[in-house]
Amino acid sequence: MRILGKFIGFCYLTFLSVSCRGLKETISYVEVNGQRLLYSVRGPEGGKPVVLMHGNGGSHKSMAVPQMILAKGGYRVYCPDSRGQGANEPLNEYHYADMAEDCYQFIKALKLGKPAVGGWSDGGINTLLLEMAHPGTCAMMAVAGANLTPDCGEGFEEFKAWILEQNTPLTQMMLDEPNIDPKELAVIKCPTLVTVGGRDLISVEHTKLISDNIPDAELVVFEKASHSSYIKRNPRFGKCLLEFLSRHGY
Repeated sequence: MRILGKFIGFCYLTFLSVSCRGLKETISYVEVNGQRLLYSVRGPEGGKPVVLMHGNGGSHKSMAVPQMILAKGGYRVYCPDSRGQGANEPLNEYHYADMAEDCYQFIKALKLGKPAVGGWSDGGINTLLLEMAHPGTCAMMAVAGANLTPDCGEGFEEFKAWILEQNTPLTQMMLDEPNIDPKELAVIKCPTLVTVGGRDLISVEHTKLISDNIPDAELVVFEKASHSSYIKRNPRFGKCLLEFLSRHGY
């Protein structure tokens, strides 16, 4: 079944790539917050801006499916490689707050105004921290598979064995951070989509701490989905986000 799922995902990604040929991907670099970041752009010029951030150890390619779905829907979608990841030079130390600030400065440097901002896993954490540090930056938000603390469910406890085995500055960050008080999320006032897989590393109960403490948040649980299966090579998250943005008039 897993092999079949991967094959179906590959076929869908191929189909989506063909259907988006008129929306060519552009790769550029920008200097922000002392970092030179690669970023991908796809979608019509003049389309409302959306920024999507990937998870730990990934790159803009991790967000390719939602990026193409949103681009096909008329949005201009920006997907940066986070500091020290993807095509960017690795670092000796990582903190979520730094990545959130990178995204804030990315938005300002590219003059994106007040975009919709979303992220998966680490990218979801960075999305929360961005809006908490700079309230009013985001027109709308999407937070997928994020956690407020390393104590976020039995699945993550099992995942810690892999983190310890990797023993890199990037994975070590996940053992120490983030440390967000749920009450601090009340500063987020924009419409927010919060998602999690039914079989995620992050528990549904922990995810509800996020949605319950953001005043205008909507929780979606993708049943039988893992931490990444509804995002990578799968249209479920992209379609959900497209519908969410449209329904809220963005």
